[in-house]
Amino acid sequence: MTGTSNPAASLKVTTDAWEALFRAQVAVMRQITAMPEFGKLSMREYDVLFNLRTCPGGKSRLVDLNKQLLISQPSLSRMVTRLEDQGLVVREPDPNDHRAMQLSLTEKGRKLQQEIGREHVKHLHNLLGSALSEDEFHELRRLSTKLRDAVQ
Repeated sequence: MTGTSNPAASLKVTTDAWEALFRAQVAVMRQITAMPEFGKLSMREYDVLFNLRTCPGGKSRLVDLNKQLLISQPSLSRMVTRLEDQGLVVREPDPNDHRAMQLSLTEKGRKLQQEIGREHVKHLHNLLGSALSEDEFHELRRLSTKLRDAVQ
């Protein structure tokens, strides 16, 4: 056996670990949704702005953006319309596919995302920063990435 292959975990170990991870996420998300920065936008709306900001070239088709979010395509479409009505996002024809539209942040959307983001990272650090050591956070990131890569 090489150093890169590991025996599969047992059913009990897999489900116990998943349950612990899920319960931790629920507890953290309850705290996050109550953070004051989400009085300006919902956490899901902020997630759309954040993901648009991190897209290559700052633009994304709706179908591609939807792959990064935990929301249905129809719900995302309605949310984008609301964000567009608020002047936070804009739709433009996709130069590579004239049937599709690309989404991007407006200057107002970019500023609001940055404003909320600055507060959000401070609050996240206050909430979680003392829960693990720096090495443990690196390991959590490594393991989380490994899990994500395994299911994609």
